[in-house]
Parts: sequence; structure tokens; C-alpha cells
Amino acid sequence: MTVSRLRNIPGIGVDKMGDAADATNNHNILRLENLDTDLRPPADAIRRTHEAVEDDDANSYLPFIGQRALREAVVARIARSAGVEYDAGRECVISAGGMSGVLNVLLSILEPGDEVVLTDPTYAGLINRVRLAGGEPRFARLIPGADGWRLDLESLAAAVGPRTRALLVMSPSMPTGFVANRAEWDAIAQHCRRTNAWLIYDAAMERIVFDGRAIIHPASLPEMRERTITVGSVSKEYRMIGWRVGWIVGPEAIMADVRLTSLCNVVCQVGIGMPGATAALTAADDGVAQAVAEWQARRDFLLRELHDLPLVRPDGGWSLLIDTEQLGFTSPEASRRLFEFGEVAATPMTHWGPDAGRYLRFVFANEPVSRLGDIRSRVRAAWGV
Repeated sequence: MTVSRLRNIPGIGVDKMGDAADATNNHNILRLENLDTDLRPPADAIRRTHEAVEDDDANSYLPFIGQRALREAVVARIARSAGVEYDAGRECVISAGGMSGVLNVLLSILEPGDEVVLTDPTYAGLINRVRLAGGEPRFARLIPGADGWRLDLESLAAAVGPRTRALLVMSPSMPTGFVANRAEWDAIAQHCRRTNAWLIYDAAMERIVFDGRAIIHPASLPEMRERTITVGSVSKEYRMIGWRVGWIVGPEAIMADVRLTSLCNVVCQVGIGMPGATAALTAADDGVAQAVAEWQARRDFLLRELHDLPLVRPDGGWSLLIDTEQLGFTSPEASRRLFEFGEVAATPMTHWGPDAGRYLRFVFANEPVSRLGDIRSRVRAAWGV
């Protein structure tokens, strides 16, 4: 019998598509279902990780909040991004990946029944963690259009209410590639100030923005340093998924509770992963600019090849969405047909938000253009369009 806190947590769907693709042992299948990447991590990060395996200091529980050098590198990175200073000793905790950090923050701020505002669509794992922590998700719509995705400010205002405890915003967002502009961040910040709510900023893809778009860190906005909790990781930008190293940075007033929650939950981080993460954050060339250029080239290729389909341009991140209902398919049916007749693994966005179920996600982080060359013929074989 399922315990009550799991009854409304259906999973994320990516695992099922990944398992199905793995089971075929068919290397011709395009792996567009998961947020892996074929681009290499920074060379310094790999070298330092090899060294850490032989380093007894890395084979330790201590310090529980993460190695000092990594915490200093994290707050230095946020200072560059936001122009805001944080204390590495009192305002930064290293987490076992970004999603562990998000859960620990939610467990630290929510009472049962508190509401958390997210975008729709958004990563199902964020929605699930709100529920796991006892919160109630509320949604602000992202509207697709010729200008990509834009935040519906009226929908945002309607989602914020007397029980709102936090707004949880990812930019660039997964799965849409939505990148919040200044007006949208200003609206989000205004609601946080008006309701005394926290802003949980999921910065996992902060630097993966296309077409020269500006990066705006919400802690830089007026009166938002004391209301913003930033959660980041080395998984996406630095291509270090398997290291499972993330961070939580926020005002000292809440970080003592986050530290306690982290200690009770995961206890500590991957010891041999942290030196590599530090090396990535402090490398003279972290490879992020080159990786972003490659991901943008893949995005642009898909936009050209699939231009006659109802897709929405992502302005950052690793994925784009196709509205399969406009083609006469539910997204699960479109996914099934694409897998069976087109040899493409792609995840339907069921449970990724109230209106997200009409979309199918194509991840472009793990397949080079040389492998994507026949994507339009694969789609035509599967959907007949």
C-alpha cells in the first residue's frame, strides 16, 4: 500500500523511455529521451578526480557541509553572476547533486500544505519534490509563441496566494528552454517581496543560453538577496553528471536549517567528486562557451529540419518541445510510434505540469548533428507528417 506522500508522485517518464531504449541494444536509436550529454567534462576536472581517488582527505565524511575550497569556488561563481557576495562558511552548503539540494531546501522551508509556485511545463522531478516535502504545487503558465516561451504574468499573479511559501523557478527551464527576461524576473521578485515568499532559483543551466541572451541572477534584483536561495550543480554546464555534486547558497537566516536538513538527509557529498567540481569551477577554460556553441548548433539544426512541425524554440537548455496534439496524437502515442517506426527515443511530458501533457520532448545534448541528419525522415516514418 502506497504511503500518502507518494500517492500523487507518478514518476518522470524518462526512466521508462531510457530503459526501453537500453533493452533493444540498438545503437541506431536516437537517444533524445534523457538529459545526458556526449560532450566531455573539463580536462582539469577529470585529472583532479583521478588524483582524489588516491587522496585520503577525499575519502571522508568531513566537512559535512562540503570541502572549503569548493564552497569558496561556488560563492565566487555566484558573485560573478549576481554581483552579490556570500560567506562560504555560513551561506553555502554542498549537496549531492542539484535535485538533492532542491529537496533539502523544500524540507527546510515548507510546512504541510504550504504552496509552491512553479512554471507549466516544468521538470516533473521538481513537482514531485514539492509534494514529497509536503507542499502543494501551483502553476504559472509558460506561453509558446514566435518569441519562444514567455511567462504568463496574469497566470503567475493568479497562482500566488496567501499560502504561497516559495516560487521555484528554473532558468533556462527544463524541458522548455524558457529563459526569463528582466520583466519576468521583476514580476517574480515583486510577488516574493509582496508575500514574503522565498525564491528558489534552480540555476542548473544558468549559463546555457543561446543567441547572446543576457544571464540574469535574481539575487541581484532589489531586496532579493535575502529572499533568494540558489541551487546549482556541475551536472549540466560542466558536463559532470556522474559526479553528483551540487550546491545551495542563500542568506544565513535559512542556511542553518538547510545545513541541518542536509545532515539528516544525505549526510554528506561524494568526497572524491568535490575536488573535480572545484577544478571545474576554477578552471581557466571550463569549456562552457564551446559546449553552449555546440548545443546551440544542434538546436538550430533541429529547428531547421523540423520547421514545419509545431515545435517551440528554446532559448537555452538542452531540449525542445513538440506539440503532438496539433498533429493528432497524444504525446504517449507519438512517443510510442516514434520509438517503434522511427527508432527515436523521446519522452512524453505527462505529469510535467497541468498543460504539459500535449508535448513531446527532444533532448539535443547527447546526439551530434551527424547522427541527427535523418531526423525528419524518421519523424515522417513514425507520424506520417
